[in-house]
Amino acid sequence: MTLVTGLAMHFGWIALPEKLHALAVLANWWVIGAAAIGTLAEFFADKVQFVDSAWDAVHSVIRPLGGALLSLAIVDSGNPTWQVLSFLLGGGAAFMAHAGKSGARAMVNASPEPYSNVAVSTGEDVVTTGLMAMAIANPVLAAVVAGFIVLGSFWLVYKARRFLKRLLSPRERPMKDITPRA
Repeated sequence: MTLVTGLAMHFGWIALPEKLHALAVLANWWVIGAAAIGTLAEFFADKVQFVDSAWDAVHSVIRPLGGALLSLAIVDSGNPTWQVLSFLLGGGAAFMAHAGKSGARAMVNASPEPYSNVAVSTGEDVVTTGLMAMAIANPVLAAVVAGFIVLGSFWLVYKARRFLKRLLSPRERPMKDITPRA
């Protein structure tokens, strides 16, 4: 998302409001280059079973922190209350989206065949590309769709938690009644 946002800003596809001048750094070619490398690494790491889980584990810190810092960059720096709220909400939303993705991946990695991982990753790529295009064309609609995605992430986290709990808990077998019959 950082790559697409930086490119859109650099080529004038989206106009940056004056109050968001702190985000102009995203249009810098060094930032765009670093984002391109990260995007390519993400694209390929997501296609390999269990590599994607290791990648997601590392990003359990990176993504929420990035979401929090980007959110912080869009609020008035003169109001500490709004800064703290923005930081917490931006980081929380980024963490929930990441947790939903990671939870879904944990369930996909439990499947016995490798093709589902590639299919799910490709689906994520298509949805992300579509959402970014929608954000450029209609930001309000994109925000609504992103809200539904966050709600879906809550659901995925819940389902993944239940799945992992079942997977990791010892299986209980009903004991047969072995009392002698008279």
